[in-house]
Amino acid sequence: MLPSENRLRRREDFATAIRQGRRAGRPHLVVHLSRAADHASDTDPHGTGQPPARAGFVVSKAVGNAVVRHRVQRRLRHLVRDRLRVLPAGSLVVVRALPGAGDTAFGQLARELDAALERLVGGLRS
Repeated sequence: MLPSENRLRRREDFATAIRQGRRAGRPHLVVHLSRAADHASDTDPHGTGQPPARAGFVVSKAVGNAVVRHRVQRRLRHLVRDRLRVLPAGSLVVVRALPGAGDTAFGQLARELDAALERLVGGLRS
């Protein structure tokens, strides 16, 4: 499970990440990343200075039925949770699953996510 402070929930945060951030596409995923400098209005809910990186997911009906969509979202959530430490503090990340992601192996999704984050952040080490 993704920790509560690392979840993207508000529509405005999704919109900020998608509109103001950079994008990296792969065959089954598109990753949007907005760094903290792009949206300085956010504050840290825990008062520790810099807000944590937050991630959200978009898995549409084009990916499959409800069972498939939830499985894809759980897989993506697990993959992002393990990569939160490489994301810049205060950044917003939106991972959008594309049609075909439901038939993709977990390892392939991990490689595609790593490649997209490598392009957006640089220096990704799993």
